[in-house]
Amino acid sequence: MNPIAIESHPLEPFLPPNAKLLMLGSFPPQRKRWSMDFYYPNLNNDMWRIAGLLFFDNKAHFLNPDNKSFNKERVVDFLTNKGIALFDTATSVRRLQDNASDKFLEVVEPTDLTAMLRNLPQCRAIVTTGQKATDTLRQQLSVEEPKVGDFAEFVFNNRPMRLYRMPSSSRAYPLALEKKAAAYRTLFEDLQMI
Repeated sequence: MNPIAIESHPLEPFLPPNAKLLMLGSFPPQRKRWSMDFYYPNLNNDMWRIAGLLFFDNKAHFLNPDNKSFNKERVVDFLTNKGIALFDTATSVRRLQDNASDKFLEVVEPTDLTAMLRNLPQCRAIVTTGQKATDTLRQQLSVEEPKVGDFAEFVFNNRPMRLYRMPSSSRAYPLALEKKAAAYRTLFEDLQMI
């Protein structure tokens, strides 16, 4: 029986120096599912459709004209302008099945979130976009688990912060795009980003 290979995170953290918000997923899908070389690359993931709806009133705003890939340059410009950092709560994992489901991810090495937050001095909020990301984060930071669509307050190095638990942007999460966007709207309004 072959041991399951350990996968290391394929992307560098995206940490604009002006970041007020750190968004954390669990781990990227397999490369065969990528439509761009960046975060939330799977066309079946609605993260960039949610952002398009909320900030540009157009769910296709971040899609290339062929509708078969996301436009990385447009996504990066948006994130940099808004002060949104991205990474994941795991830097290495084992995939227990041949898919992108968090349910079948075993975290081998969690991300050092304390070090990451120290490098983001303006960051006042963290968003987790799934249960695996929330659970992994809470193993490092002392914060209560908020209900989906809500937040919990905590203090990091004398800095008041919030942890927002948002609905997963995966299409496997059974919630309409518009309802997911409504949950994210509350977060962005709270942080005065919309």
